[in-house]
Amino acid sequence: MSGQDALYDRDFFAWTEEQAARLRAAAAAGTNAPIDWAHVATEIEDLGRSAARELLSRLTTITEHLLKLERSADPRPRAGWVRTVLRERLAVLDLLEENPSLRPRVAGMLPVARERALKLLGAQASRGVEGRAPSGPAEDAARWSEEQILGEFLPGQPDGASRA
Repeated sequence: MSGQDALYDRDFFAWTEEQAARLRAAAAAGTNAPIDWAHVATEIEDLGRSAARELLSRLTTITEHLLKLERSADPRPRAGWVRTVLRERLAVLDLLEENPSLRPRVAGMLPVARERALKLLGAQASRGVEGRAPSGPAEDAARWSEEQILGEFLPGQPDGASRA
C-alpha cells in the first residue's frame, strides 16, 4: 500500500486537501496533459468540504435536540429527541474516525451550530412546534462544552446522565 493509499484510507479529508494542492502545483508547472487541473482540484476540495458540511449539520442537529430537551415541558417527544441526539453523536464519531483532521475543527463549528439550532428553534416556536422560542442570545447552548455535545450529557437528566 502506497503512502497515498494509506492517507486515503486513514483520513479522506486530509487526502482531499493534499491532492488538491498537488493538482494545483502540477497545473502551475505547466503540464501538457489535457486535464482541467484547476477545476479537478476544486472538485476534490469540495469532496472534503462536504465532510465538513456534514459535521456542521450533525452538530447543529445535536444542539437543536439538546435545546429541545432543555426547554420543553412536554414529556411526549423527549424519547425521540434523545434517540436523535444519540444517533447523531454516533454519526459524528464515525465521521471523525474516518476524517481525523476534522477533529480540530469541531470547537470552531460549535458556535455556528448553536446559532443555527437557536434559529431553527425560533422558527419552530413561531409556528407552534414543540419547545419555546429563544429568549436571547445563545447563552444556554453556549455553556455546553464540546465534551457535553459529543458525550453522554442530556439536559433534564440527573447529573446530565444519558437515559433514553
